[in-house]
Amino acid sequence: METHLWVQPLQDNFPNYVAIGTASVSLGGNIHYGATDFAPQLQNLSKQLFTVVAWDPRGYGHSRPPDRDFPEDFFERDAKDAVDLMKALQFKQVSLLGWSDGGITALIAAAKYPSYIRKMVIWGANAYITEEDVRIYQGIRDVSKWSEKTRKPLEALYGYDYFARTCEKWVDGINQFKHLPDGNICQHLLPLVRCPTLIVHGEKDPLVPRFHADFIHKHVKGSRLHLMPEGKHNLHLRFANEFNKLAEEFLQ
Repeated sequence: METHLWVQPLQDNFPNYVAIGTASVSLGGNIHYGATDFAPQLQNLSKQLFTVVAWDPRGYGHSRPPDRDFPEDFFERDAKDAVDLMKALQFKQVSLLGWSDGGITALIAAAKYPSYIRKMVIWGANAYITEEDVRIYQGIRDVSKWSEKTRKPLEALYGYDYFARTCEKWVDGINQFKHLPDGNICQHLLPLVRCPTLIVHGEKDPLVPRFHADFIHKHVKGSRLHLMPEGKHNLHLRFANEFNKLAEEFLQ
């Protein structure tokens, strides 16, 4: 089967994306950039089995303008944008790989578009926020305190001012859910998820505590939970071979 690579430039606010392969898997992201955040998946997931589409939500990566903003429904907006993009690319059904904010987006998409989402793998996601989460988010608010290894590529992509400003806006945006009952982001939607779901969690994730993975596992019917003892928040990069094997076997 033919293997192909598409790079779609931003035109008329159409989301930027990179696609490789011959079937369909969609990747969600957060403040970073799809083409680099998922490089081991774009490069190494089976081209015979999947088309891997890494996209930049509005305001991130090369899907600019517009600047990123965080209204109360920004996760729902991202979910709709992702599904609309896949439909515009004429995929009749997709599976989702969702990391961090992208995992939240994937959960919402699976709940709201159940006939369109075939399967889903998520990691580093949470369906609600707690006071512990708020403290963690405040700890990453000031990007000047990030490690140089993490900070420099994002500075190169965005410029320091946009990067720093957007990170602060993200912290404010995610913290707004703390004022809702039970800190709800999407927990009310979890019982609506019908697709087979694999939840992967890194036991050493400093940003998303284990109880979030357990909660999603408990409330998404029939879901599977896979723990990676040495995994952190970027487990799909640090342990790319193990993660890719899990994802391929589950998504086939």
